[in-house]
Amino acid sequence: MLSRGVARALIAALSLLGAAAYAEGVLVCAASSTADALEEVSKAFEPGGGARVHLAYGASSDLARQILAGSPCDVFLSADIAQMRRLEQSGAVLGSEVKALLSNRLVVIVPHRSKASVSGADDLALLRRVALADPEAVPVGVYARVWLERAGVWAQVARRLVPTMDARSALAAVESANADAGVVYATDAMASKKVRIAYRVPPAESPEIIYPVAPLARSGPAARRFVEFLESGEASRIFLRHGFEPAG
Repeated sequence: MLSRGVARALIAALSLLGAAAYAEGVLVCAASSTADALEEVSKAFEPGGGARVHLAYGASSDLARQILAGSPCDVFLSADIAQMRRLEQSGAVLGSEVKALLSNRLVVIVPHRSKASVSGADDLALLRRVALADPEAVPVGVYARVWLERAGVWAQVARRLVPTMDARSALAAVESANADAGVVYATDAMASKKVRIAYRVPPAESPEIIYPVAPLARSGPAARRFVEFLESGEASRIFLRHGFEPAG
C-alpha cells in the first residue's frame, strides 16, 4: 500500500511521464477507508488479471481533484457519489460504467483505554476534542456532519473539531489520543486495536453511504477487468471480511 505522500508523488510523476509510461499496470485511486481491503483484493486479481495493480489512497475529494487536473489514474473508487459525479460531469468517467460497489456505516470511536461513554450524537458535544475529516469536502466528514445536523448538535460539535485530511487520519488522531473521540467508518475502526467503538450510528439516523467505482473513460481493458473483478464473489468475500457491505 502506498502512503498518502508517496501516492501523491507517484501520481505527480506519472502525470509528467504520461499515461503511456504506465501502460503495463493499473493505477487505482481509492478512498483511504478501502486501503486494507483493496490491498488484499488487488493481490487476488493480479495472478489472472494480466496487469499489476498500483494503489494510491487519499480523501475522495482530493483524488477527484487530482484526476480532473490530469493525473493518470485508471480506476476511481470513491467513498461517495458526489465525487464520482464530478468526474462524470467532466467526461472523465462514463455514467454507464459507474457501479455502486460498497456500503459502510458511521461509528464513534474513542481511545481503547478511554472510559468515555457515547450513547448518541448529544454526547459528542460534551467532549473536548472530536476528530473528523473535512466536513465540507471529505465524504466521511460530510456524512458525519449530516448526521450531527439532523441530531441538532452540529454547531456545538463543530467548535470541538480536530480537523483531519481523511478517514484514516481521523482514526490516527484517536489512536494517539490527540482527540477524545472521532467519527469514522466502521471499517476504519475494525482496522485498529488502539481504539474501540463507543457508538454505532443507526442506519435510520445516517445518510446512505455508497462507494461507487468506475474506470476512467480513457483507461484500457485491464482497468475494466479490474472493475469487473471488484464485483466478483472472491472480491466481495474480501470486502465483507473487512467490514464493508454490498451497496443497495
